[in-house]
Amino acid sequence: MKDRFLQFFRKVYHLKDKIAFFPTIISLAGCVFAYIMMYAENQGISKYLIEFLPQLVINNTETARNILTTFIGGLISIMVFSFSMVMILLNQASSNFSPRLLPGLISNRKHQIILGIYIATILYCIFILVFIEPSGNKYQLPGFSVLWSIIFMVFSLGSFIYFIHSISQEIQIEFIMNRISKTAHKKLQDLLDLETDKEFNFPDTSNWIEFKSKETGYFQDVSIKILKEISLDNDCKLEVVSHKGTLCYKGEVLFKIEKELEEKNTDKIYKAFDFSNDEFIEDNYLIAFKHLKEIALKAMSPGINDPGTAMNAIDYLHELFKLRVVKQEKDFIFEEEECIILLHIVAFEDLIYKVMASLRTYCKHDVIVIKKMLLFLNDLKTYTSKNDKIEIINKEIENLLADAKIAITNSTDLQKLQDI
Repeated sequence: MKDRFLQFFRKVYHLKDKIAFFPTIISLAGCVFAYIMMYAENQGISKYLIEFLPQLVINNTETARNILTTFIGGLISIMVFSFSMVMILLNQASSNFSPRLLPGLISNRKHQIILGIYIATILYCIFILVFIEPSGNKYQLPGFSVLWSIIFMVFSLGSFIYFIHSISQEIQIEFIMNRISKTAHKKLQDLLDLETDKEFNFPDTSNWIEFKSKETGYFQDVSIKILKEISLDNDCKLEVVSHKGTLCYKGEVLFKIEKELEEKNTDKIYKAFDFSNDEFIEDNYLIAFKHLKEIALKAMSPGINDPGTAMNAIDYLHELFKLRVVKQEKDFIFEEEECIILLHIVAFEDLIYKVMASLRTYCKHDVIVIKKMLLFLNDLKTYTSKNDKIEIINKEIENLLADAKIAITNSTDLQKLQDI
């Protein structure tokens, strides 16, 4: 039963990134508040307030109806306009930058909350409008509830003004790249803080028991807490073979265990893995490298032709690579002084090759962008003392110069690149 609850809460946690999560929760809150106000009206709250604070109570049926119907119609118009603005944002981001940026934009919580405020206010006004009795004589008019609808409408208008300001920022590529970089930077820094320079000895896993993937999907994240709990309870070590962010095919080795475990424990391990087609940087920092690279490539395409945006994207990649170059090539989970879990990650060599190979292909004709990449690679060597990583960076510099010599024919430009 405990495992089912854990699995349920993990699903709810990932629902927070869906566009309908926060609007649904806030809309339900609006309905609950409307029910509370109707209950309070039945208890005579408006009748009580009209004796002591008549300014807070609207006691005219026609006025109340006009206010509520105007609010409902106006809010629906505002909501349609806001939805149209979001669609424009998504369309522009998809066509000008990269379609893979859409999950991050859709999951913007501020816009979700604003949409939820609109819907909650509309539902509240509808419920209170229905609650008004046709005659207005037999029952007390819910004047205090109508006052709350005015307060909600003012709050909705404030939210709309904030939405216009926010959407004007969200549509700017500089803001998008900054958000991607900051999120990945925090994720990488957290991983670096967990690393240690102490010696460890993880055993050879070639003879361990292999468990294969039961489905085909993108492996986005795994619950370290569950893996650690099973490892300690059963006194065994685990190895996660698949890499985060990669497509894991059905039948591929997903993880290995040091010794035979009960079926319920292996089922727990399988449930700890999260397979999803959505790409969120909070789960996997490698997605930030992919998004920034694709923004640079799109900017350098003939249809866009925006070298400035490409150079900005390279600057953000530079910042992330400065952290990645000092990171270990594998993730180790310790319990006190003992390493109990080994997680494979995409190697630095593979990561920088995939990024630079694409950039070389689309940017080799632009001497300014090539110069920016050469400066970035040269600076990256100063952040590591490991000879193997320095050799990897030097190899990428050689590849970049080789492609530049093919695409750039001006001897002065080539000489400036050689000087770097």
